Amino acid sequence: MEGKICMITGANSGIGKATAKALAKMNATVVMVCHNKERGEKAKEEIINETGNKKIDLYLCDLSSQEQIRKLVEEYKNKYQKLDVLINNAGIMLKKRVLSIDGIEMNFAVHFLAPFLLTNLLLDVLKKSAPSRIINVASAAHKRAKIDFNDLQSENKKYRLFTVYGISKLAEVLFTYELSRKLEGTGVNANAVHPGVVNSNLGRDQSKFSQWFARKFFKSPEEGAQTSIYLASSPEVEGITGKYFVNKQPKESSEESYNEDYAKKLWHTAQEMTKLKA
Repeated sequence: MEGKICMITGANSGIGKATAKALAKMNATVVMVCHNKERGEKAKEEIINETGNKKIDLYLCDLSSQEQIRKLVEEYKNKYQKLDVLINNAGIMLKKRVLSIDGIEMNFAVHFLAPFLLTNLLLDVLKKSAPSRIINVASAAHKRAKIDFNDLQSENKKYRLFTVYGISKLAEVLFTYELSRKLEGTGVNANAVHPGVVNSNLGRDQSKFSQWFARKFFKSPEEGAQTSIYLASSPEVEGITGKYFVNKQPKESSEESYNEDYAKKLWHTAQEMTKLKA
């Protein structure tokens, strides 16, 4: 990965940090996008110390804020002229329904609209850097979800964490497939990943028992990061796009995730919600 630039969102903990560390060991330039300054700087220092790679950059961004995403991209483009790998990894799990600064349900804002906006704003750099790769860290939770275009932000139903989380991850998979179709012939590949059930900071708001159970029985962040690392770095997947990977293998995602009409409608809705020009 010498000479490659990799941007990873949510890179200060869990799967994101494990991915950043692994790519740093491969001598990539790693651009960490983190929400918290203190945790971001601590993770950056740890990665540099453990890998000996000083080409680690840190950008602060609250990905639930569209204004901050635009600012992040502007700052990035002022410093870098290329981007070889974009890993949309950041995630949240909230027990209660919370709205972002833009008035959008937080799961939907962070898991779908943030990757949608960030990726689209960076597409010119990704195309210029082709062959390049986009990796969206989704979840098998999407398989239990159904998209309701009349209630994308879960306003009309009782808030159930795993239902709302699953909907946002289904939107992310639909986005990945539509993105890969739009990027056909550009040399930019887009794939989704299910990392497995991982003991990460995502569960920090859950009960003490749930956290204990996760530590005991779930994958470690290092194990959960393996497919993202593989898709970011392996020559074996060069040219492979529009797939859903589990344990480094392409697998079938849910039937609904292949609905192209839904994907197009969702893309158009996201454009309106982010005020992104067509």
